[in-house]
Amino acid sequence: MKKILLVIFICLFAAAPAFALDGNEMLKKVDRNLNPESYEMYRKLMDIEPDGSKKEFVMYAVKKGKEKMASVFLSPASEKGRSTLRIGENMWLYIPNVGKPIRITSLQSVTGGVFNNSDIMRLDYSAEYNCEKVEATDKGHILHLKAKTNTVAYDRIKMWVYGKSLLPDKTECFASSGMLIKTLYFKKVKDFGGGIVRPAVIETDSPLYKGYKSIMIFAKMKAKDLPDEVFTLNYMPKVESLR
Repeated sequence: MKKILLVIFICLFAAAPAFALDGNEMLKKVDRNLNPESYEMYRKLMDIEPDGSKKEFVMYAVKKGKEKMASVFLSPASEKGRSTLRIGENMWLYIPNVGKPIRITSLQSVTGGVFNNSDIMRLDYSAEYNCEKVEATDKGHILHLKAKTNTVAYDRIKMWVYGKSLLPDKTECFASSGMLIKTLYFKKVKDFGGGIVRPAVIETDSPLYKGYKSIMIFAKMKAKDLPDEVFTLNYMPKVESLR
């Protein structure tokens, strides 16, 4: 009898890690599956209005660690040379003919579309959110995220994650009042090379902006070592030189 109990105990102990779902560890894996810790990439942003008209922007961006991102507009001509910098929750916009970085907020949008600055200059989710609950689904899990501080763009996020790949399928973003602010849809998983396999397209809509939609298309994402100097106010006019 003792031997049988010992075997059962050993089997349960060995199986425990498989059943122990640590939401914060899963969230960190989602972050790394979406992109390397430090990288460069190109993006096209499209803002589509209810009448079907659209504006397109092309940006080059670099990110280092969990909390530093810089980017520069390459087109259209009216935006070329504008750059953005994010360090934690602090954000700036540099406009060449102004010549001095301007503070901006996470809920504003440098393109004027449904994507706000927090979406466009996305940090690691695990840098801004704690996972309070993990819910199993047929395809994977739903991570229930709560903002670590009240300075974050969204108070809560529900993130649908595919099982083995641990890539997001959809996120719903909520205000502290519980109101749904927007939904992001992650589409077209693509192999970018270098071990980066992630959605190449993110679409978003919002009940606050009915009929409007924004799309973000990712290209040429790859790991890149970057000096800390890149993520300073003085470097904002020179971000394009990194290409």
